[in-house]
Amino acid sequence: MASPVDTGQCGSFYFVATRAKMTVGGRISVSEGKLTVFGNCILHDVHDNVVITPASGSGSGDSIINGAFIGVRSDQKGSRRVFPIGKLHELRFMCVFRHNFWWMTQWMGSSGKDIPFETQFLVVELRDDTHLNDGSEDEAEGSVLYAIFLPILEDDFRAVLQGNEQNEMEICLESGDPAVDKFEGSHLVFVAAGSDPYDVITNSVKTVEKHLQTLSHREKKKMPDILNWFGWCTWDAFYTNVSADGLKQGLESFEKGGTPPKFVIIDDGWQRVGMDPTGIEYRSDSSANFANRLIDIKENPKFQKNGKEGHRADDPAMGLRCVVSEMKDRHSLKYVYVWHAITGYWGGVKPGITEMEHYEPQIVYPISSPGVQSNNYSDVLESITINGVGLVNPDKVFDFYNDLHSYLASAGVDGVKVDVQTILETLGAGHGGRVKLTRKYHQALEESISRNFQENAIIACMCHNTDTLYSAKSTAVMRASDDFFPRDPASHTIHIASVAYNTIFVGEFTQPDWDMFHSLHPMAEYHGAARAVGGCAIYVSDKPGQHDFNVLKKLVLPDGSVLRAKLPGRPTRDCLFSDPVRDGKSHLKIWNLNDFTGVIGVFNCQGAGWCGVRKKMVSHDEQPSTITGFIRARDVDYLPEVAEDGWTGDTILYSHRAGEVAYLPRNASMSVTLKPREYEVFTVVPVAALSIGAKFAPIGLIKMFNSGGAVKELKYESEKSTTISLKVRGCGLFGAYSSTQPRRIVVDSQEAEFEYDVESGLVTLALRVPEEELYLWNIVIEL
Repeated sequence: MASPVDTGQCGSFYFVATRAKMTVGGRISVSEGKLTVFGNCILHDVHDNVVITPASGSGSGDSIINGAFIGVRSDQKGSRRVFPIGKLHELRFMCVFRHNFWWMTQWMGSSGKDIPFETQFLVVELRDDTHLNDGSEDEAEGSVLYAIFLPILEDDFRAVLQGNEQNEMEICLESGDPAVDKFEGSHLVFVAAGSDPYDVITNSVKTVEKHLQTLSHREKKKMPDILNWFGWCTWDAFYTNVSADGLKQGLESFEKGGTPPKFVIIDDGWQRVGMDPTGIEYRSDSSANFANRLIDIKENPKFQKNGKEGHRADDPAMGLRCVVSEMKDRHSLKYVYVWHAITGYWGGVKPGITEMEHYEPQIVYPISSPGVQSNNYSDVLESITINGVGLVNPDKVFDFYNDLHSYLASAGVDGVKVDVQTILETLGAGHGGRVKLTRKYHQALEESISRNFQENAIIACMCHNTDTLYSAKSTAVMRASDDFFPRDPASHTIHIASVAYNTIFVGEFTQPDWDMFHSLHPMAEYHGAARAVGGCAIYVSDKPGQHDFNVLKKLVLPDGSVLRAKLPGRPTRDCLFSDPVRDGKSHLKIWNLNDFTGVIGVFNCQGAGWCGVRKKMVSHDEQPSTITGFIRARDVDYLPEVAEDGWTGDTILYSHRAGEVAYLPRNASMSVTLKPREYEVFTVVPVAALSIGAKFAPIGLIKMFNSGGAVKELKYESEKSTTISLKVRGCGLFGAYSSTQPRRIVVDSQEAEFEYDVESGLVTLALRVPEEELYLWNIVIEL
């Protein structure tokens, strides 16, 4: 066995785990068969063929972070290999893994055997009282170290984590092509550690970005403008029966309630598709036939003026262009997106027809990974596997996308939702493997998007494999979990928890999309509150005439804009290793930031989740308990970044449902009690201590879920008298905390009436509906 090599720098040398001590950067080491971070053991009984390669440039800012790549030495042959690394025992971890072929969800455990197949991200909690001190006021919290494991891509292979019955963490390495069986094996998993979980995850992904050079971190990507506006998706409203008439009915219905969508997603049902004569039809309860293939890039007769099945007019003025133009002109829509699968349709592109022959499609049959098959095998995937996929020749796929997207752009379409993306991993045989095929398709897709649409206008969907995540350089919005299922009562808490935990990982690559929901639904407020703290696009899939405008008006302003939080919404630190869907005692808390405030959504999600035995989502408690927990200002991890200089740590918490103001001194906490499937949203505002002895904190539009998103500018002045100048977007009841009653409030140079509650310190005033879109009110408060 080779001895450790100390090069004195981060380069191409690697280290082999021997019984002698081997240290990477002084922070991560393998010694006596133990993988340790800051002297704390994560894995023991580490195998002798494990290799460690230090990473260059890992770490930034004040966060303690250090990273290295884990690899293995072997005969380095085989298109699928499994390598045990070492034993994980009695350390809490949280991972996200693919619970079915298309989607990830979270899982918590404490031993190697608890790591599910297809684990793509894992964070381990280490308690350290001697080697780490980040200056936290809370000593227990300050002693926590977070170790991150990111299985990545190496050349044409993709790595994931899994566990075995010996409590070993294993690396599963696959190419997806029997002919691709040689690999290097030195850079399979990136591991890093730090005292701030969010910083260490961000820096880890950025280090992997630098290493692979095939992806871009979310912060570098251009976000499409649909994120800032309310939208409507046609899927649940019509399923594949969507039509031009249905679109008209839906938009008119929203306008009557005063909540007009500014973007529309025309989901599955607009394309021309057909089934092979020998195909086996498979329809889900949502009416899509997964045996269908694309037979033309243009729209079907439902989107032709006076069109009939089997006939279409060639006059563009009679087709999709006319439909889109009328929607935009009559309903002031800003954007129209349409749906398509990454392979054209669920069954791909139909071979042997004139319209598609120049793309050279061939029928190929998916071969899925044993890891995927070990979890919940998708009925949809089974249908596609039986019928095969009409796969466009990878050398022609840019032409296919470019022809499709240029036609859509010529019809006034502004972007696309691209679905069914993980299917590519099953089609790699004969094409150089799953990674190579996925990367080629995504390069072509993103080039076509850039050429044909503005605003980086793509929503990625059904794409929860790392082949995709590490191969998408510009895609900025990605669906973060399985669908909103309106008729499945157990799915709603599962949905919220899955999105929140998946966001810890996918939120480093994209702005996660929480999917549509229904405004008229027993769980509408629950879903709406979650999206308000999620920082995501807000859109519904209501049927025409079936809306709850009281719910919508907590999310959407009259001009169609939304008060979107700045970051991907993620679980608070104290939720990272608790289990808010199974343990019967924990809330899920999701935090985010606005320009001058924080926001925390608290949810009772107990009662349903993934079952590791039955390998599917189940309801394990029909009557989950009422839960009491607590929240603190520092649950909003980056709150000091939006506070005034000299902030003392005191905050105001405004509860949306209760409508109450609470003053929390630094490090204080407040209890929260929620019944099953209940929620609360808290606006968290740093308190400014003013020179005259008064204290002030702007809350925002207090009838909105994300109240603080309305405050866009804030300035304190105290030369002659203390005044607070704000710029506020929107309308309705504006609220702020003041320890003293204001002498006067002026809105746009006109003195305004206000109310002041002496007991709570709540100041409120009404803002009318502005005439201009995205208008900012100038508010001056004199104390």
